[in-house]
Amino acid sequence: MLGISGSLRKDSTNSLILQTIQLHQSGMADMEIYSGLDQLPHFNPGITEPDIVKEFKQKLAAADALIISTPEYAFGVPGVLKNALDWLVSSGELNEKPVAAISASPLWSGGDKAMASLLLTLQALGTHTSENTTLSIPLIKTRFNSDMQLTDPEILHQLKNLVKNLLCILNPKT
Repeated sequence: MLGISGSLRKDSTNSLILQTIQLHQSGMADMEIYSGLDQLPHFNPGITEPDIVKEFKQKLAAADALIISTPEYAFGVPGVLKNALDWLVSSGELNEKPVAAISASPLWSGGDKAMASLLLTLQALGTHTSENTTLSIPLIKTRFNSDMQLTDPEILHQLKNLVKNLLCILNPKT
């Protein structure tokens, strides 16, 4: 599995969510968190694909599943995440790939507009998502302790279920 945070901020709660999943899913599946989002150049279909984009696509193609956790910026996904996904249009790395989408926001809305935007893009890319592999987390800043560890038991439970549901798409017989 591959995790992608839609935020570049060092102390991003969305990155911390992926780290929490990585920590708490031991035994279910291995997950690598992609760290090169900020290195991808601006999407331009008229140029030769740079090596960093080829490497990004190879990581996605090799992953059994993908988990994206994103904040909401200006009622949508951050430009850096949208840019990365734009590089995948018509290349097929995400076609039929199981994908979980998480939006986390300090607002009551839980980043619902970012989630809607992300799901539209994922649909265009041909991914396999469902209502069981999406999660909006409102008031995200209140869910972490002073050590930046996710302590909300309900959110931890929801994240574990999200991963379980994602793995069920991979292996429907479990």
